[in-house]
Amino acid sequence: MYEYEGMYVSGEWIPTSGPTIEVRSPADGELLGRVSEASADDVDAAVKSARTALDSGPWQSSTPAERAAAITALADAIESRTKLLADVVSAEVGSPRKWATFGQLATTLGVFRACAAIVPDFEFQARRPSVMGGEVLVNQVPVGVVGAIVPWNAPLFTTALKMAPALAAGCTIVLKPSPDAPLAVSMLAECIEEAGIPAGVINIVSGAVATGEALVAHPGVDKISFTGSTGAGKQIGAACAADIRRVTLELGGKSAAVVLDDIVVDSKLIDGLVTGVMANNGQICAAQTRILVPRSRYDEILEPFTAAVSAMKIGDPAERDTEVGPVINEIARDRIEAAVAHAVAEGARVVTGGTRPEGLDSGSYVSPTVLADVRNDMTIARNELFGPVAVVIAFDDDDEAVALANDSEYGLAGAVWSADPARATRVASRMETGSVSINSPAPMDFGSPFGGFKKSGIGREGGPEGIADYLEAQSIIL
Repeated sequence: MYEYEGMYVSGEWIPTSGPTIEVRSPADGELLGRVSEASADDVDAAVKSARTALDSGPWQSSTPAERAAAITALADAIESRTKLLADVVSAEVGSPRKWATFGQLATTLGVFRACAAIVPDFEFQARRPSVMGGEVLVNQVPVGVVGAIVPWNAPLFTTALKMAPALAAGCTIVLKPSPDAPLAVSMLAECIEEAGIPAGVINIVSGAVATGEALVAHPGVDKISFTGSTGAGKQIGAACAADIRRVTLELGGKSAAVVLDDIVVDSKLIDGLVTGVMANNGQICAAQTRILVPRSRYDEILEPFTAAVSAMKIGDPAERDTEVGPVINEIARDRIEAAVAHAVAEGARVVTGGTRPEGLDSGSYVSPTVLADVRNDMTIARNELFGPVAVVIAFDDDDEAVALANDSEYGLAGAVWSADPARATRVASRMETGSVSINSPAPMDFGSPFGGFKKSGIGREGGPEGIADYLEAQSIIL
C-alpha cells in the first residue's frame, strides 16, 4: 500500500480538499494505494507556488549549468530507486516487470540524461547583426509556469519528456498524473527533494478530469503540455487557444511498420515487429499496430509473426517471464474485444488471439491478437486501439506502401524494414509521421525531437527542439 495524502506543493505534502482516489491493480483488482484528489482551490495553490518559485526563488537566477546539474541529480535519485519504481509502475499499469525496467525506467533516465547533456551548449542568448545597423541581442527566456498532464501508460517516461526540458528552460511546473497511475509519479517527490531542486519549482497534484480542467483553465499557467488521447487533446487545445496559451500536445497514433519486399525474414524482423506492436501490452501511443507487408510475401511473413505472438506468455505482470500483462481496466478490455469482433464482421481474419486467455478470469487480460486480410479502410486500421492487437495489410509496391502508411489521420511514428538501408530511408522520408525507424521498432531517440504530424499532436518533445518549446524568444535591439 502506498498512500499520498494531499498534494506536493512548495516542497512538502499539504492537505487537499478533494476526495481520495483508490488505485487498483489491473491484474487482480488488488488495492495498491491511495492519493488525494486536488480541487480547483488546490490547483490554485500549486500554481501560485510555481509562480513564486519562478518570480522570486533561486530558480529565477539559475544558470544553464546549474539547471543541467539539477536534472542530472534528479536522474541519479530516480536511478537509485529503479527497482522500487519499476515494481510500482508494473503494478499500477500492468506492464510486464521485465519490460518495465527498460520501457518505464531506463527510458525515463535516458530522457533526463540526454536533456542534461544538451543544456550546457544550448544557445540561450545570442548576438546577431541587425539589418538596420548595430546588433540585436536575442534572449531565449522561460515560457513561465508549465501545467504538465501525463497519461497512465508510461507515467514516469512521459513525465520526463515534459519535466526535463521545462527545467532546462528555467520554467516551473505543476504536474498532474493520471488517476489510473499516480503512485510512481507521487514518489518523485522524494527524488525532487534529494536532488536539491528548490521548493515550488516542481509541484504535484493528483486528480481526474476536473483537476486537469482546473489546471488548463488557470490564468497563472503559461503553457500546457499534455500527453493523451486526441479527443482530450482537442479540448485542451481549444481551451488554450481561447486564452492564447502556449500548448504542446502529444496525442494518438496508428503507426505503420512497412516491410519492403527485399527483407530477410529472420528473428530480427519478427522480434522487431512483435515488439513494435506488443510492448507494454500494446498500450503505447507510438505502437506500430499496422504491419504493411508485400502481397507477394504475405504468408511468408504472417506465419512466423503469428507464431511468435502466439508463443508470448500472458499473465501476472510481476512475474519475470510474463511478456503480456493486462490492459489498464475492464472498460479497455471490453472496448478492445468489441473492436476485434467488429473487424471480423468487416472481413478480417483472426489468426491468433481474439479471445480472453484461459486461466486468467480476474483482471483485464486480452490475448495478444493478430488479424489478417485487413484492409486499410477497416475501422480497426483507422482507430487507435491501445491494446495487444496487430493488423496485417498487404501492398503491391513501395508507392502503395507509402500511400497506405500515410492514409491515416494520425502521424506519430513508424518503421521501415529492408535489406537496403538507403531504400528504406527513401521510403521513410516520404512517410507523413514525426519519427521513422529503420530496421528497428524504436519510435524515438532521446536526443532528437519526437512528436506528431496531423492529429497526433502539436509541438515536439526531446532534443534541443523539446527545450525550445518551453522558451520564448525576446529581441533586444541595441
